Amino acid sequence: MAGKTVKVKLVKSAISANVAHQATVRGLGLRRMHQTRELEDTPAVRGMIKSVAFLVKVV
Repeated sequence: MAGKTVKVKLVKSAISANVAHQATVRGLGLRRMHQTRELEDTPAVRGMIKSVAFLVKVV
């Protein structure tokens, strides 16, 4: 699919976050600090980003 994309960067460690937030970060494909992923801009991805907004940054 050649749709819109969004870049997401993990800026804070998910170790101290609750288990659901850790799973959301892993679901976004982020494993290490300062790792950037380019994902499709879908409502599901936007919702995941919103739920862990304190851990990630949209680049």
